[in-house]
Amino acid sequence: VMGPYVRRILCDELGAPANSAINCIPLEDFGGQPPDPNLTYATALLEAMKGGEYGFGAAFDADGDRYMILGQNGFFVNASDSLAIIAANLSCIPYFCQMGVRGFGRSMPTSTALDKVAKVMKVPVYETPAGWRYFSNLMDSGRCSLCGEESFGTGSDHLREKDGLWAVLVWLSILAARKQSVEEIVRDHWAKFGRHYYCRFDYEALEPRTAYFIMRDLEALITDKSFSHQQFAVGNNIYSVERTDSFEYIDPVDGTVTKRQGLRIVFSDASRLIFRMSASSHVRATLRIYAESYEKDPSQHNKEPQAVLSPLIAIALKISQIHERTGRKGPTVIT
Repeated sequence: VMGPYVRRILCDELGAPANSAINCIPLEDFGGQPPDPNLTYATALLEAMKGGEYGFGAAFDADGDRYMILGQNGFFVNASDSLAIIAANLSCIPYFCQMGVRGFGRSMPTSTALDKVAKVMKVPVYETPAGWRYFSNLMDSGRCSLCGEESFGTGSDHLREKDGLWAVLVWLSILAARKQSVEEIVRDHWAKFGRHYYCRFDYEALEPRTAYFIMRDLEALITDKSFSHQQFAVGNNIYSVERTDSFEYIDPVDGTVTKRQGLRIVFSDASRLIFRMSASSHVRATLRIYAESYEKDPSQHNKEPQAVLSPLIAIALKISQIHERTGRKGPTVIT
């Protein structure tokens, strides 16, 4: 259903060429393609952007609540960075200039890039479990103005839901106000706030019992007192565990407690590993591993995320034994 909105708003109202709206005829089977806006599935857009002819590219999922941004030559903006960059540039958006900003929200697995912006802006950040309903409570109570998830969902209190087309319009407003390219805006952001290298690895269609026992055993391992003093040496990197937990959320609005929303390992250099299980169907399960590493030095901002994060991933695979216990050689999807 997203196609007609893209054509009406971006083409008819804002004057984008008609041929810039691709795959905009609604189809019940999504044209036989997975409707997820990420680098794994939006390959046609990525290839088009790599040619350098276009300065801005965006992909939406079928119902328009998620989006992905690409710059010239296929420069990719991950969802966590996108959320943080929008937060840092709210002065470019008339709505926020008029309404002000009361708070930010991000799901726990989303990178902490938003937190860096919030600290400078002196705006509170609410860290919630995955699932938009937690943001809705915050927005209804007037606590949150902008929120998002690493799964390419971003929204504000104008709607109470994630809104991919709104997020793309915000990006276009930022580009117009700053008169810079997508890549320049992102690199300026990294130079000011530091870069959060970030990646998510999905192990899909697992046997639920196997996934459950992996998570159960992992929780027992990392919440044992002895684990909090662990050090992991991978190549030239040494990671010291600072704290671990099974994430628990207390809703500041109604006091509802939501437990066991993912396992967290935070290292002394602020790197994070997160493990979370989600049901992908009635009979299969998905286990997700999230890795994050913060780098302040601008001279270190040009590396490939997977190269930077490979030591953390090695630790994650070692302690979870996911390959050995599932027979998998690697994740199904990397984003």
